[in-house]
Parts: sequence; structure tokens; C-alpha cells
Amino acid sequence: MKKTAVALAVTTAAIALAAAPAQAAEYSSALKISGIQYDAPGRDSNSCTTGNTAAEYVVVKNYSRGTVNLKGYTVKDSVGNSYTFKINHYLEPGDFVRLRGGRGTESDAGNVAYRNNCNFIWNNDKDTVKLYKPGGASADTHAYTKSANDRDGNGYITFHG
Repeated sequence: MKKTAVALAVTTAAIALAAAPAQAAEYSSALKISGIQYDAPGRDSNSCTTGNTAAEYVVVKNYSRGTVNLKGYTVKDSVGNSYTFKINHYLEPGDFVRLRGGRGTESDAGNVAYRNNCNFIWNNDKDTVKLYKPGGASADTHAYTKSANDRDGNGYITFHG
């Protein structure tokens, strides 16, 4: 009887571990994507002087209880457009940064970084936003479609509550 119980416990644990990686991968990082303004308000214009690419952004938030350095983290879309945070940018617990299109710099004071590219990165109908750790491991990924994920149609989607 004891051998059966042990075998059942081992089997149950093995099944749980086999099922865990997909969920565990999303939560393996202190930094996660908390939201995305994938459709900038107004008519899309990628002009560096008069456009609205700075109004398109992704929010990366620290969900841990410790300070995390954003340097080396990379944000990518589904076709490989990317931005890697280049400077030390310390996020306290609950702190966030908005990675915007357009021109500018990274700033701890303003909780903002600019891609220094005036082209839009996020598709207005559907896309995937990916966050990678400095070593290249996946930190967080979210696919979205306008019709399924943006119920109020404001071009902004929240992840992780």
C-alpha cells in the first residue's frame, strides 16, 4: 500500500512539473510587461518632428520585492524590432518605465526611455510584445489582438492586473 502511495505521489509530482514550464516561464522574472499603448491616440504619423510615435509605448514594471536594474533587458515585437536598455536604470519594487517611440533618452526621474526611432513598432490590429533578460532568457511575453484584448477600443491593454 505504501509503495502505491509513493508511486502515485511521484507520478503526480512529475505531471505537475511537466505542466509547469509554460506558466513558470511567464513568472520567472521580476520585471514584466504591465501594459501596452499599441495604438497611439490620433492619426498615426511617424514624423520625428510632428508625429505621435512617442504616444505609443510599452510599460515594464518591477513586480518583485527588491530593486532590479533594467540595463540589458530587451523588448521585441513579433517580427524582431527591438530595443535594449543601455544604461543602469533601477526600478524599485512597484516602479515602472514606459518605453516610448520617438526621440529622447532613458531617465530614472521621468520613468521613461525612448527607442530613438520615429517608426511605430506595435501593430494596431495584433502583435506580440516580448521582454528578454540580459542573458537572453525570456522574461515575459504577451500576444494581443485589438478585437480580443482591447474591449474599450482605447488602444491600451493591461497585463498582470
